[in-house]
Amino acid sequence: MKRLFDLVIALPAALLLALPMALVALAVWLDSGPPVLFGQVRVGLGGRPFKVLKFRSMVVHAERLGPLRTARGDPRVTRVGRVLRRTSLDELPQLINVLRGDMSLVGPRPDVPAQAGDYAPADWTLRCSVRPGITGLAQALYRSHATPQQRLQADLDYVRRHDVRRDLRIIWLTARQLFRASGN
Repeated sequence: MKRLFDLVIALPAALLLALPMALVALAVWLDSGPPVLFGQVRVGLGGRPFKVLKFRSMVVHAERLGPLRTARGDPRVTRVGRVLRRTSLDELPQLINVLRGDMSLVGPRPDVPAQAGDYAPADWTLRCSVRPGITGLAQALYRSHATPQQRLQADLDYVRRHDVRRDLRIIWLTARQLFRASGN
């Protein structure tokens, strides 16, 4: 049921957002050149690795220049990248990940493989029992201001109690968070 929900929403969303995504790609290319997409290995359903897609918001090869996580004012973030990150437009290519079956619209955010050691084994196993999501309960509640413990608790709560109605509510809450973050 959840996979059908993902396809019914993601396919029309990808078609509706094709032109805006092309414009974002053009903006990235004009600001900092190719490539416009960034792929990073993340952990998905069952602990299997996959490549998550995002619009590139940092200089090329930024991972060679510093830590995996960015900090406020990170000099690796491009001008267009700052806007993409603030509005979460950098996440739009993840609709492709949803259509491929690597991700879901809603679920725990996908972790890099090195983060597996940050969790108790039972928590890691539970998080990997569902597809990771473009958004999740932590994003809906806290945007990007959640502590690691708040994110983990939200993810585990979601995995234990997810259903289609809750997914719709999380998508709605995430959209409200994004609307507030963009200053509108």
